[in-house]
Amino acid sequence: MLKFNIRGENVEVTESIRDYVIKRISKLEKFFEDNVEANAHVNLKVYPNKTFKVEVTIPLPYLTLRAEETSSDMYGSIDLVTDKLERQIRKYKTKVNRKSREKGYKSMDFVPDVEDEPVSDDLKIVRTKQISLKPMDPEEAVLQMDMLGHDFFVFEDAETNGTSVVYRRKDGRYGLIEIN
Repeated sequence: MLKFNIRGENVEVTESIRDYVIKRISKLEKFFEDNVEANAHVNLKVYPNKTFKVEVTIPLPYLTLRAEETSSDMYGSIDLVTDKLERQIRKYKTKVNRKSREKGYKSMDFVPDVEDEPVSDDLKIVRTKQISLKPMDPEEAVLQMDMLGHDFFVFEDAETNGTSVVYRRKDGRYGLIEIN
């Protein structure tokens, strides 16, 4: 069951907008297991040039779904974000879950972002994340990285039991770093 945290920046979240967001994103629940409870974090922004940005993050026990869309129509952006999230779920279910079941791996499990903490020294770390490393192969790690929209992804290699990193190279291909 999804719980919603809907926030607006430079826009008042009216009851009709809230209802529309809940109606559209709740349709994704059909893809979740019955016992899954998750918070859908929805951020609605309006820019001075009258464009609307909708960001949705849904941390699940086995996957973090995230999508954003910018357009001149807020309701259209909500629809497009929902479609992106649905594609991510379908891709995950067809590729990652099948491979995980075949090889007996468990899928990646994320811990939500911790609060930003100011650091007084010159390093100035502005964000800290904690992740749980679960065994997977590099191809599954690349899929996870792509779904999150990141340029790199840290994971435990299922074959070597070591920590590895996949990353997107400047030429668009992928690289793998194996840490000893």
